[in-house]
Amino acid sequence: MAKVLVVTSGKGGVGKTTSTAALGVALAKGGQNVVLVDFDVGLRNLDLVMGAERRVVYDLINVVQGDAKLVQALIRDKRIPSLNLLAASQTRDKEALSDEGVSRVIDELREKFDWIVCDSPAGIERGATLAMRHADVAVVVTNPEVSSVRDSDRIIGLLDSKTAKAEKGERIEKHLLLTRFDQARAERGEMLNVSDVLEILSIPLLGIIPESEEVLKASNIGSPVTLSNPASAPARAYFDAARRLNGEALSMTIPSDRKGLFGKIFGRRAA
Repeated sequence: MAKVLVVTSGKGGVGKTTSTAALGVALAKGGQNVVLVDFDVGLRNLDLVMGAERRVVYDLINVVQGDAKLVQALIRDKRIPSLNLLAASQTRDKEALSDEGVSRVIDELREKFDWIVCDSPAGIERGATLAMRHADVAVVVTNPEVSSVRDSDRIIGLLDSKTAKAEKGERIEKHLLLTRFDQARAERGEMLNVSDVLEILSIPLLGIIPESEEVLKASNIGSPVTLSNPASAPARAYFDAARRLNGEALSMTIPSDRKGLFGKIFGRRAA
């Protein structure tokens, strides 16, 4: 049965779009049919991260408004045939998205894919609420800093009140993805440690993505880190996170680029 996954955050710049792309690749490499949907209308970065910016002809708003069919707007990844992209519009406003149109597109995507991964705009405005509206699962992306965690707490509140599941009295499945984490800096008190973040947000931990230049390099060449360098520390963390999304029980680790070194996290809320 198809699952709608929203990748969201309260604060911008935490690695939400790169995480959407990396998780999408990891899920597709695991044998799933995956579509990435960019809800960040007006900015449209997911196609850049995926290296597909020159292939965008029709976008999400074209499909929502009936100007194009879904099959015309979907871009199949040349590297992984089971991975597709539905880009956002770069020239339109978020107000062009309608509740009815988004619902229709999501229903149509459910018939074609195993995972529908929605890249949400940061914050709490209309684009973000529409991105999470039909979600079955949410991945809340946060950095280990107070402002990022505080804003993520607000997003969790929205997930519990503004989604279709919430209106039915159901709870949406929520996971925490901690990005740009540096164990040494956390030990020096320069950033929050994992237990602090878990204590504040109180949702299961999906994965810990270590600070690494590989993520930035991957974005700059239009190839998610799980594709460009699958053996790197952040890529391994994303692959583990994708496996947890599919129900596998894995111990929580912080992969390192230093050979043979792993930091293991034992937490009562680990996914």
